[in-house]
This record gives sequence, structure tokens and C-alpha cells, in this order.
Amino acid sequence: MPPFDREAVLKAAEKALKLGKVDAAIAEYLKVVEAQPRDWNSANALGDLYVRSNRPDLGIEQYIRIADHLAEEGFYPKALALFKKVIKLKPDHEYALLQSGDLAVRQGTLADAKQFFLQVAERRKVRGDRKGAAEVAIRLGTLDPEDLDARLRAGQLAAETGDTLTALREFREVAAKLAKQDRPEQALEVLAKVAALDPADVDTRARLAEGYAARNDFDRARSYLSPETAGANAGLWLTLAEMELRDQRLSEGKEAVVRALRLEPAHAQAAVVLGCRLAETSAEAAYQPIDAVVDIALADGDYAAAAVALGEFTTRVRSHLVALMRLVEVCVDGGLEATTEDAQAALAEAYLDAGRAMEARIISEDLLGRDPLNTVKIHLFRRALVMLGEADPDAVIADRLSGESPFLVIAQMDLNEGESGFTPTDADEPGRDFGAVEIDITEMLNEPAAPPAPPPPRSLDQVFRGMRDESHRGSSEEAAAEQYRLALTYHEMGMMDDAIKALEGAARSPRQRFDAASMLGRLFLERKDTGRAIEWLERAAEAPAPTADAGRALLYDLATTLEAVGEHARALAAFVELESESGGYRDVAGQIERLSKVQARG
Repeated sequence: MPPFDREAVLKAAEKALKLGKVDAAIAEYLKVVEAQPRDWNSANALGDLYVRSNRPDLGIEQYIRIADHLAEEGFYPKALALFKKVIKLKPDHEYALLQSGDLAVRQGTLADAKQFFLQVAERRKVRGDRKGAAEVAIRLGTLDPEDLDARLRAGQLAAETGDTLTALREFREVAAKLAKQDRPEQALEVLAKVAALDPADVDTRARLAEGYAARNDFDRARSYLSPETAGANAGLWLTLAEMELRDQRLSEGKEAVVRALRLEPAHAQAAVVLGCRLAETSAEAAYQPIDAVVDIALADGDYAAAAVALGEFTTRVRSHLVALMRLVEVCVDGGLEATTEDAQAALAEAYLDAGRAMEARIISEDLLGRDPLNTVKIHLFRRALVMLGEADPDAVIADRLSGESPFLVIAQMDLNEGESGFTPTDADEPGRDFGAVEIDITEMLNEPAAPPAPPPPRSLDQVFRGMRDESHRGSSEEAAAEQYRLALTYHEMGMMDDAIKALEGAARSPRQRFDAASMLGRLFLERKDTGRAIEWLERAAEAPAPTADAGRALLYDLATTLEAVGEHARALAAFVELESESGGYRDVAGQIERLSKVQARG
């Protein structure tokens, strides 16, 4: 079979046209197109001939075949021109209209694209094709990424017609853009549509819960928040805790706070703030976050943090007996002398408010015995006596105290030592009449009293000076603990200079020295200030470590820092000390062997 002679066939077609024989010309062009389907010029000419011969449908078939190919190859303008030829011949040709709209979008002429799509939508509405019209409306709505209203309409139409994927895509993208535009209320409304379409979208439900909770719309927030939604987000657990506590589900609320603090211990302050905020409406609900903070602080041995949390709460709920009793226990167990008396006084007041005069008397009498010139404590003791029905409360007080001033210390019995802490006599201060005080030790101990051996008498000035010194020591320790907590806050906020200053203050206290000095050393290491880093790490090494692991880690850091600055001998000594205390710690044995060789080489 001879090869196809394209040129000869085209000449024959041209000759036929000159003779006015259109059908003959079409026949020749058909030969070319059938033999060479990708001869687009010949196909276009064939289409034109079909139109001239009043067979437009066959011409449109050729135009569309060529236009589809050109569109696939990226020749958008040429493809669009061919589709427009089709539309001119047949204005309701949906395929050509839709393809023209898509090509206009690709070329960035959105106005043209909208015109094409609107024609299709209108025609579908006219013939009652509601679903088809909605599909085109969705395409119209998604043309311009910045036309958020159109995209929302498109998303809604997609949801109504069952095109969930398109609806979710549009809603999520619109919500993100609204959030960037600082339109949080609208963003939440759109996210709510996402949650309704996709209940398994935990991230969206979490964002909704956070957003509505931030606006104090707890009813709407509650509908999205659950333990599953909270997941590993400590902030959401606290939000859930607030919702549970506002609904008086106290155990669930406390457990949510515990979950939050286990995830992020730094959220303890937020938990305390939550408790103080809830105190305005429900004391018992408010106490739950405080109780959780205290439990975790005590588990870590941080009595100061526990006392601070309870103190913040009891300043707002002054009559909460459980919180006040726990505050006293924490202060006593933690040795927080400076805070103990204030906590006791508050507890005595609460007992009086509750009508429990006996407990108030015991506490106030203890307070007065340690601070006999304090008129506030005298008044507290008197109130307890009056509530108990004491006929002459002033006589009872005078039985404890006497002197030129209304109330002075007469005796303080230390039963553990078997001797009185202070026994005034006439010789203490000539001319002063202290009166007589009788304390029935026999009744207290239920056995015959043995006369104690009196110690050398002390003056009142000595007694009160000792009390002031004890108070000062307690205050100093409290101040140091507060400085350390403040330093942790500064560090978390990135305020390193302020953190360093606070840590230097905290390190003056023996109780805080290890933690504060070791943190200072590591901060200076981060700043490449190895000289000061070594200085503070050594100070920390001299202080008792809170745990064995903390002490080992500190020594290891000190040794590696010393080696880094060429202090091989000191580094070796530190590693040797560490190895002797805890053999097998990390790579200490290898470090010792290596540094020993370095030392041997000189």
C-alpha cells in the first residue's frame, strides 16, 4: 500500500472548493483527518466546511476535539477561541460554556469565567435541574479565593447537595482567612459548620471550645469540649475543669485540673486563678483547683507553692475551714513560720464565724502565748471566751497575763523540756509587781506535778528579741522562695536578665541555694559566660541537693564545663567525686580514664 500523500489530498480538496464542490472538499479533508488525527489545522478546516454546509453539529465535534487537545497542552487562549466558536454556533452548549469558564479561570479572567458559569446555571434552573444548578453555583463561589461570602455560599450549597468534601474544604479555608483578618466571631461560626459536617474533627472542636470559652460562652463551649477533645492540651483541660465545676461536678472538675497540671506543671498559676475566679459563685467548686494544686505541690515537696495557692484562695473565701486548716498544716509541715501565725489567726476567725468557739479558743490562746502584746490576738481570744459563755473573760485573760501594761507574758511552759521558758521574779525588775499566776500541771498531765528547776531568768527584751529574730528568719526564707518562683516565671517568659537577678537573691537562702545556683550556672552556660557559670555551679555543688539525681547532674555539668575551659585537673576531681558517690553514672568512668591520660601526658 502506497504511503499517504497528504499534499495531494489537500490540493484535491482545494480544487473542489474552487469548483464550489463543498461535499467533495469535505471528503478529501476527511481522508486527511482519518489518516492523521492530530493534523489540527486540517481538522479545523473540516469543521469550518461542515458549518458552511449547514452541518454545525459535525463542525462542533471537530472544534471540541481540537480545543480539548489544546487545553491539555496548555494552549489556553487557542482552546478558548475554539470553544467560543462552538458557543457562537450553539449558545446553550454546556460543555463548551463550562470549559470556557475553566479556561478563563486559568488565565485569571474571573469576570469572564463568571459569565460562562452563570449562563450554565441559568439554563439548568430553567429546565428544573436544581442539583446541576447548585454544582455550577459551587464552582462560581470558589472562583475567587478572597470572596469569602461567595465561598461560604458555595460551601453551604455543597453541603446541601451532599458534596461534603467540597463543603469542608471551603469552610476550613474561609475560617482560616477570617481568623487572619481578626474576625474571630465569624471564624467560630464557620468552624461550627465544619464540626457539624465532621464530628470526628477533634482539632476543630478543640478550637471551638477554646474560642467560646474565651468569650465566656460556656454553654456553647461545653457542646464541643470533652476529655477526647482536650487530649494533650493542658489549657483545654482547665477549660473543661471550669465547665465541670460551674455545673457543680466537683470530682470531675478536680480531676480535669489534675490532668492539666500533669501535662503542664506551669499551669498551676492558671489553676489558682481559676479557683479564685470561681470563688465569686461557689466556694466548694472554687476550692477544687486549689486542692489539686496543693496536692501536686506537696508531692513535689514544694510547701511554699502550696501555701501560696491556699493563701490566694483564703483571702477571697475567708471562712473556708478546710482550706484554712490545710494552710496551717502546710505552714507547720513546711516550716513556714512567718505565715503560720497569720494562717492560725484566719482559722480561728473562721471557727468563730462557724460558731465553733472551742477550736477558736485553743488556737487564739496558742497565738497569744507566743505574742502576748498583740491586741488583735487578745481580742480574738476574748471573742472565743465570750462565745463559750465565760462569765468574766477579762479575768481569764488576766490569769494568763499581767503587769503595768494590761497584758504581759507571765509564763510559757515547755512540757517537753520539763522547765518553764520564762519565770519572772521580783529580782527581774525591782519595784515591778508581776502578780501571781497558777498553772495546774497536775490536771494537764493527770499525775502529780514535780517542781521544775528554774533556768536563769530572761528579760522581756530578750524574749521579744528572740521572737523578732525568728520572724525575720522565717520572712527571709519566704522571700527567697518567692524570689525563686519569680525567677522561674521570668525564665518562662524569656526575661533572662530579670531571672538572673531574682535567682541571685534566692541563692542567699540555704534552702534555695542549690536550685537557684544550679539554674544560674546553666543560664550563664547558655550565655557562653563560662567563668560565671563555673562560679555558680560550684556554689550549687556546696549546697545540699534536693535529690541524688539532681546532685549528680550538677556535678556532671560542672565537670564538663571545667574541662571545656581547660581545667582538666579540676574536671577530673569532679568526675572522680561523682564516680565515688554513684558508680556507673552516665559516661563518667570513660571521662575519668580519658582525663587521666591527659593529665599523664602533662
